[in-house]
Amino acid sequence: MLGKMMHKQLTISSLLEHAGRYHGDTTVTSVETSGETVHSNWGEVEANARKLASALKRLGLAQEDCAATIAWNNRRHLEIYFGVAGGGFICHTINPRLFPEQLIYIINHAEDKVLFIDATFVPAVAKLRPHLPNLRHVILMGARDDTAAQQIDGLLFYDELLAGEPDDCIWPEIDENLPSSLCYTSGTTGHPKGVQYTHRTNVLHTLGGNQPDGLGLAARDTVMMVVPMFHANAWGAPYVAAAVGCKVVLPGPHLDGVSLANLIDSEQVTVSLGVPTIWMGLLQGLEETGSKAESLERTIVGGSALPTVMIPTFRDKYGVELIHAWGMTETSPLGTLNQLLQKHDDLSVAERSAIREGQGRPPYGVELRLVDDAGTTLPEDGETQGNLQIRGHWIVDTYFKSENSALTDDGWFDTGDVATIDADGYLIIRDRSKDIIKSGGEWISTVELEDIAVGHPKIANAAAIAAKHPKWDERPVIIAVKAAGEEVSEAEVLAIYDGKVASWQVPDKVIFVSELPLGGTGKVLKNKLREQFGDVLVKA
Repeated sequence: MLGKMMHKQLTISSLLEHAGRYHGDTTVTSVETSGETVHSNWGEVEANARKLASALKRLGLAQEDCAATIAWNNRRHLEIYFGVAGGGFICHTINPRLFPEQLIYIINHAEDKVLFIDATFVPAVAKLRPHLPNLRHVILMGARDDTAAQQIDGLLFYDELLAGEPDDCIWPEIDENLPSSLCYTSGTTGHPKGVQYTHRTNVLHTLGGNQPDGLGLAARDTVMMVVPMFHANAWGAPYVAAAVGCKVVLPGPHLDGVSLANLIDSEQVTVSLGVPTIWMGLLQGLEETGSKAESLERTIVGGSALPTVMIPTFRDKYGVELIHAWGMTETSPLGTLNQLLQKHDDLSVAERSAIREGQGRPPYGVELRLVDDAGTTLPEDGETQGNLQIRGHWIVDTYFKSENSALTDDGWFDTGDVATIDADGYLIIRDRSKDIIKSGGEWISTVELEDIAVGHPKIANAAAIAAKHPKWDERPVIIAVKAAGEEVSEAEVLAIYDGKVASWQVPDKVIFVSELPLGGTGKVLKNKLREQFGDVLVKA
């Protein structure tokens, strides 16, 4: 017999309805492509999102049609997030930093019917347009722009589109199990794979991911979303922000340290989210501006391993807590977040910092396990390394348009990471299985080697790769970027490994470069480095 409680569909539009009704006058700050800073609020965002849903239906979109975005983090992008999904369509966010061939593949594979673009991308999309047969409309995210209209035939304008809709548009009734959004993986080999989320999984991710031991956002916070909105639903931050009705700061295209430091101070940001390269830049920006980032309380760091040297710097110099998180496009993305337990209160600052260096514990809603190559479950003792697998309420089951399950025979998703888990559930990502160095039959963690290298005061960034070796099959090589104005030798860098790793794990070589190749989500493209430097130890 069924229970006697109300049943309401878990939909993305319900999150925005809450923000509009109970936090309507809370500010949404948006840095536009032009550089102008514009202030809106949740009430206006909700009203515009409803109009957008109605406008898309008027343009002929059917339920579950895809509407894509190539855009920065700004107010209109936020409205599109909710308006597309809330209208019963699928919001497909696209990484603008992909190669043209990849963009063409993704847009055609998703069969996008509408493409929203910021002004930055008009020239690029004009070149892509002839290769996109399924695309019906391109919509510029702004007011009428005659120059842009000359570059793309039939270009529509976001502001005009909404102006044509009445103020009393209502949200349609939607089944929570319908698809709501679509993201493609940032894979470095083969075509990217699509991960299609549902309204239900996104709402459950919002509720499960924003517990006090999760993102922990509250209505009194001001959250700055530096993580791109095309990157795994901006880690769910737009949905969480709507659910709690907090102030939002969307930084637009300018993510340099000085711009972010100024935004933190002018908007009194309390929480921010982004990849490690962003926080490296922010440290430089704070130095340049003299800002103390007094309002900033904590940052959520994910996307790649956090250099541990940054934790005490932010904590001791600026009073900012860096919180490591882990996840992936296939996990919506939150898999773990590093918050301490009560029993850690009596530990020293150094001991607590050591715990914070890992990726943390899973929230309710996901489970983790380690297995060996044969699929045998391994102990969670903090020492045993294994292949990391995950399952839960917001984890992928099957890739978009794939006929084959993405799961193991017993229902787990293999992440491709090599990790350890301790008895309290604290996860440490030791490496990507494709990146880990196997030297003489023994594993060497590139994550650990990189962290040590970045700890050198004259090194700005570093990556460790496996280079071919005639005797040991593979040996570690460090690719390093010197800090601005600094000179450092290979011997000086190698010397810092003394006593930190076993002697056989010390890299064989250090190669200095002006910059590391980064993907659209800020991750170092190690496949590119292996292509360039993978033979340095075998060449005559």
